[in-house]
Amino acid sequence: MGNISAPPFNSDHIFRLTDDTGMLQHAKFSVPDPARGYTADDNARALIVAMLLWAAYGRQEYLDLAYRYLSFLMNAQTENGKYRNFMSYGRLFLEEEGSEDCFGRCLWALGYAAANPGTPDGMREACRMLLAKSMPNVPGLKWLRAKAYSIIGLRHVATARAGDYIQDLAGSLAASYKKHATKKWHWFEEIMTYSNAVLPRAMFIAGKAAGNSDWLSIAEESLAFLEKTTFTDGYFQPVGCHGWYSRGGIPAKYDEQPLEACETALAYLEGYSAVRRIDYLAKAKKCRNWYLGQNSRQKSLIDPQTGGCCDGITPTGLNLNQGAESIISYSLCSLVLDGLTAEGGMINGAGKPGDFPAV
Repeated sequence: MGNISAPPFNSDHIFRLTDDTGMLQHAKFSVPDPARGYTADDNARALIVAMLLWAAYGRQEYLDLAYRYLSFLMNAQTENGKYRNFMSYGRLFLEEEGSEDCFGRCLWALGYAAANPGTPDGMREACRMLLAKSMPNVPGLKWLRAKAYSIIGLRHVATARAGDYIQDLAGSLAASYKKHATKKWHWFEEIMTYSNAVLPRAMFIAGKAAGNSDWLSIAEESLAFLEKTTFTDGYFQPVGCHGWYSRGGIPAKYDEQPLEACETALAYLEGYSAVRRIDYLAKAKKCRNWYLGQNSRQKSLIDPQTGGCCDGITPTGLNLNQGAESIISYSLCSLVLDGLTAEGGMINGAGKPGDFPAV
């Protein structure tokens, strides 16, 4: 497998999945599936993608998308500042309260949108309003990935309270790592499951902000362990969702999920920003190349006709459905990596690697 050139970015499928409520969750092949409704999870991450598109291209249609996704989150927020996740096609929420992961992803999106220099004032104030209502719930978070996503979002919030929360959350992640890690198992839990790379990514963010070498070491060690697990054949192959990877076991090969390639690329880029390891940049690109055919099937997941992204790799081939999480993951990964080159972030005017746009 040699170098792969990414095709020109195509946002058609993002618009195809988005109606006047928000982004639909699933598709049958390339056709949006109304029966499966919407999630705040998807609309939060779609808000990040829309803001990246707005920053990169300045087209009003991308800002209009961002308004729609933010409106969805506003509707999803509960009176106590948490978020409902699943909504039917009839615009009825299907639960009183969503998961902690959903809460963390909403904080990530709101923090990024509030801090983005190109965000219109009214949108920025709406993000800040939602964040202010949500933040009292941060100390009560119990799940590791929710804590990690919250760190990623709170790093965009320039208040002392947000900084204190980051310290507490990172301390909790570090304690979990030290509880479970051994000489042969450098991880935060007894099992690797989904969204694995968000954990070392959060530790890079917190370690850099606090100048905490212990947290940075945990980030490097855990990312190296994840790399050892997912790059065994020279290309990225995430832990499969059918079986995961328990300590003492064997990593499940399938299904491979598009989310993992995106979040691992972002972790490598965050690691580069924190500890300046030049090899992290090449590994981030390999994660993006997973979408383009540098994977276990040697097939591109990107549909050249629609711009959509297949929903993963299964034991029998590609999952040909093109849902929201897949196109959001590919778009986020590609826009950030393309932004490095376009903005001079990867190689600056002095010919030296620079920082990636923080998302």
